[in-house]
Amino acid sequence: MSSSNKQAASGGFSLLELIIAMAITMVLMTAASTLLANALRVRSRENQKTDALADTQRAINIMSREIANAGFNLNNNGIVVADSGLNQLRVRSNLNRFDYDPSVTDTMRASVTDAGEDITYSLHEVELTKYLARHDEYGTGSTVLANRIDSMNFHYFDQKVTYTAPPEGKDITSPSVGEVTDLTKAKYIVIAVSVTLDEVGTKGSPGYQPKYSVLLCSDVMLRNTELWDY
Repeated sequence: MSSSNKQAASGGFSLLELIIAMAITMVLMTAASTLLANALRVRSRENQKTDALADTQRAINIMSREIANAGFNLNNNGIVVADSGLNQLRVRSNLNRFDYDPSVTDTMRASVTDAGEDITYSLHEVELTKYLARHDEYGTGSTVLANRIDSMNFHYFDQKVTYTAPPEGKDITSPSVGEVTDLTKAKYIVIAVSVTLDEVGTKGSPGYQPKYSVLLCSDVMLRNTELWDY
């Protein structure tokens, strides 16, 4: 084979072909990176939703259980009227009145000054977010039950009630009975907690995440109120 034929057979890509190939590769890599970044943003957003809902549901479960005990071994419904209202609730109960363990003194049995017996639930705002706090007056002090809370409302009734809970609303609507104005008469409490995640990015731009809001509710019967007459 002649030397001219060997040179023709060993020829590679031209500079123009290399430039075109590199340009195509960079376009594909840019598109892939954008898709990956958007997928990670969506995944992060879904994780935030899951965490926010799980924290809030756990907080509501704790609140519902403890509020249901309000008035236990007392001659009232356990609501501290002066410190309770639409956005805050303070309840008391005498959990160890009939606890005859040697570590429990007569003074402790006669009062509501022990851990878990004087609880306040309230909403606080800090650094552009709100968190749901539980304050145990004679126990662990203040603890955070959930964050990323948009609103928390307590509604007081003297009987079981039905209502509408708008999926993206901030509070219940259309209760079947009116609320009591005298909280000492309350026998039924509805807790409504709204969880909101702000929108991320600009609408129409890559990675945009719309605002997300959901309303979680719990109905709590103050079961000890029915024991007043016994």
